[in-house]
Amino acid sequence: MKILVADDSRVMRQIVTRTLRQAGFGGHDIVEAADGRQAYDLAVAEKPDLVLSDWNMPEMTGIEVLRALRAAGETVPLGFVTSESTDEMKQMAEAAGALFLITKPFTADTFADVLGPILG
Repeated sequence: MKILVADDSRVMRQIVTRTLRQAGFGGHDIVEAADGRQAYDLAVAEKPDLVLSDWNMPEMTGIEVLRALRAAGETVPLGFVTSESTDEMKQMAEAAGALFLITKPFTADTFADVLGPILG
């Protein structure tokens, strides 16, 4: 399986990737995007099985990426890994079709609990 990790922080992309491994998802191919536009383009081109996206990124925000993917007919499962988590953000994410919103800081257990049903 292929997972797209989208975050404008290179260090955070590395932390997410490491946490995926610690949660038992180390056998998956990881593709990285450094901003929202790149996340959108890679999601369309690479056809990942899951997108883990930050909310606040340059070029396009994570919610803009999700909305653009859905508008283009792309049904890739997408969830947010973000430092902010207001009720409004949760409602916006759910309304746009996000599967989950994981708040930073997170643990391998959180990833295992949330992603296990999605990644198998």
